[in-house]
Amino acid sequence: MTIGEAAAASGVSAKMIRYYEEIGLLPAAARTAGGYRVYGERDAHALRFIRRARDLGFPVERIAELLALWRDRTRASADVRKVATGHIATLRARIVELQGMVRTLEHLAAHCHGDARPDCPILDDLAEGPRDTVRRDHHG
Repeated sequence: MTIGEAAAASGVSAKMIRYYEEIGLLPAAARTAGGYRVYGERDAHALRFIRRARDLGFPVERIAELLALWRDRTRASADVRKVATGHIATLRARIVELQGMVRTLEHLAAHCHGDARPDCPILDDLAEGPRDTVRRDHHG
């Protein structure tokens, strides 16, 4: 199949397919005599795997690890679980960060008059640069 057909079969854009080949996540495609990429069903399956892993928020490095485990029929499921649980911990930490950001922005928005006056605590806060506001909100 062509790159366009592989993209349609996998839900991964042609641009991302080329990128995944470039970084070695996907093996380089076979080429026709005219230089066009040719993909097989195995490639489309790997692309669907990558797409699902990306949908779950795995970074490229972990996807490479998961792909290697997926292709290794002698792998231990404990190795796969370790990757997944590590990612869960990363996601939970990110959730805490995002919740702190939401609290900070809610506080700033609540103190913004939202009228025709030029003074704005949101812009004032951004202009002051990094502070402990988000960190404090994480713990409070």
